[in-house]
Amino acid sequence: MFLLVQRFGELMRKLWNPRNFKAHVSPHEMLQAVVLCSKKTFQITKQGDGVDFLSWFLNALHSALGGTKKKKKTIVTDVFQGSMRIFTKKLPHPDLPAEEKEQLLHNDEYQETMVESTFMYLTLDLPTAPLYKDEKEQLIIPQVPLFNILAKFNGITEKEYKTYKENFLKRFQLTKLPPYLIFCIKRFTKNNFFVEKNPTIVNFPITNVDLREYLSEEVQAVHKNTTYDLIANIVHDGKPSEGAYRIHVLHHGTGKWYELQDLQVTDILPQMITLSEAYIQIWKRRDNDETNQQGA
Repeated sequence: MFLLVQRFGELMRKLWNPRNFKAHVSPHEMLQAVVLCSKKTFQITKQGDGVDFLSWFLNALHSALGGTKKKKKTIVTDVFQGSMRIFTKKLPHPDLPAEEKEQLLHNDEYQETMVESTFMYLTLDLPTAPLYKDEKEQLIIPQVPLFNILAKFNGITEKEYKTYKENFLKRFQLTKLPPYLIFCIKRFTKNNFFVEKNPTIVNFPITNVDLREYLSEEVQAVHKNTTYDLIANIVHDGKPSEGAYRIHVLHHGTGKWYELQDLQVTDILPQMITLSEAYIQIWKRRDNDETNQQGA
């Protein structure tokens, strides 16, 4: 697995070397290491899921650098790992009589429990896409503000989770915000037959997103910096199985945004980024009252 760290390190050094002989850098050696270390779960010839790859890649780097799930930290966890409290409450079976449900709710088994957990990214759930069409027989593409789907982590909003046997209510509250925060917008749902894609557009500001209200009160006093600016936006276009990825990246030196798709690199206006079907986003925390250099 350390081969992955070596190849990734080499690629980063080539990318950031100001004295490169060539103007381009090939990631082929790192991609070969990905195929080998993932035991062909991810392949050069076949497009995989962006969130699946991101999750595997971060955890593989962390593990290869000697990190563990609970104690030993690495540069990966220092940069991307946050923490949260997860409150869970078991629900009685919906078919039970009301009196029996009331009795069960007094049992210890049905009392709310709390666990502390870490995360590398936050999964944001989209509202269900409408099935109805407009007067032109076209599906209506809904829009939702980013702060609406972030409400999942305010410590108050409850969400029901169903398993084969039991139902639970869960709520989440953030207790630590990392220097770089990753959002994964849940666009794909799998059922027994096929994968469905939710086309909902998420409306989000490019800069100045303050997440203070999602922290508990005692944590707010410790967390001085809670404002984030977008630095990367990964978009999925098309059908779930046949779609393609585009990436919007901020160039810090100039404050300009660029769109990357395979070998094509073009300028893009910040206003156009918010119109895309965002799938993965990376946000950078403003530390020590640093000024915003994006100009947007």
